[in-house]
Amino acid sequence: MTVMKLHRTVGVNVGHVQVGGGAPIVVQSMTMTDTADARATARQCIELAEAGSELVRVTVNLPEAAAAVPEIKQRMLDAGCAAPLIGDFHYNGHLLLTKYSDCARALDKYRINPGNVGTGRRRDEQFSTICKVAVDNGKPVRIGVNGGSLNQELVVSKMQENTDRDLGKPSEEIINECMVLSALESTALAIESGLRKDQIIISCKTSRPRDLIAVYRTLAQATDQPLHLGLTEAGMGTKGLVWSASAMGVLLNEGIGDTIRVSLTPRPGGDRREEVYAACELLQALGLRSFAPSVTACPGCGRTTSTTFQELAERIQGYIRDKMPEWKTTYAGVETMTLAVMGCVVNGPGESKAANIGISLPGTGEAPNCPVYIDGRHVTTLRGTYDELAAAFQRLVDDYVEHTYARR
Repeated sequence: MTVMKLHRTVGVNVGHVQVGGGAPIVVQSMTMTDTADARATARQCIELAEAGSELVRVTVNLPEAAAAVPEIKQRMLDAGCAAPLIGDFHYNGHLLLTKYSDCARALDKYRINPGNVGTGRRRDEQFSTICKVAVDNGKPVRIGVNGGSLNQELVVSKMQENTDRDLGKPSEEIINECMVLSALESTALAIESGLRKDQIIISCKTSRPRDLIAVYRTLAQATDQPLHLGLTEAGMGTKGLVWSASAMGVLLNEGIGDTIRVSLTPRPGGDRREEVYAACELLQALGLRSFAPSVTACPGCGRTTSTTFQELAERIQGYIRDKMPEWKTTYAGVETMTLAVMGCVVNGPGESKAANIGISLPGTGEAPNCPVYIDGRHVTTLRGTYDELAAAFQRLVDDYVEHTYARR
């Protein structure tokens, strides 16, 4: 199914970053620190931005969190981090943004969940209050509908209509329809409250890939507002990665989505940046963006009895991630570089020649030689221990970057 790219006709400026309007798809992430701890939260914002997150969101749930936002923003700026800062509001956003005017000014965007701003008449009033604060401060908003916190009055009404009219719709279909309806009705209310179309981004998130695809296909045809894309809760590890890629890959390939977040559950003590790396890799895999040099590595088989190629691939991948904050500000186009670390002669030379710089390690029964290819040409053959190979290949990568990409 081909979806018209209607959502790209409106562009929204979030700080210095444009969302929609034909701009490149933007990566977003969210901190998991206590926002009231300004030092820790700013540090994680900076880490996420350096990893490739172009927008960073923090929860603003308590007065202490709202009071800390200006300090978080200033700490980011003092560290040279210009990533726009987004405030995530549920239940009491209308109170916090009204009382803490410094917070309202410091944030670059507000996220509003229309299912969590109140009930009945109070819901519309409190939603409008947040919108009016955004108008007064010249800030955009994201109207973020979630399947897990959908307006229950709307759901009950649509379920009853389904029964009364004997429509025979399954509950999942009704929930999906309610999500889209909530987003569109909330957008209309935001405009009525004084926001312009170029200040509104929409999302309708669920945790099930097939539902997400169905909802966003409908949403993309119903509005020309920019769309924020992602599963609400993707889960941990392999499951979270696969479910996110299966849903967002389909939609992104159809031209749907202007910002994305891969909402991974980190392991205890895990690295929050993993969700940023995943989002960047997804866009890069689809040819939509380039964020960092890509490393091709073979999966291993009975020919690759040594673990050297695995260790080298991991080391080079980590080295690139560590160097990218410096490289991307120094060398124009370095993010398009390709590398290959291969484990035997079957595909090793071919993949290495296809990369900008590649190395083919010896497999079972092969001579202990490691030919290195640069832009398709065999330039040297490395030998030695793992540490010697890794250091020599790393020097070749550094040399390639320095002599291939123009300094900014």
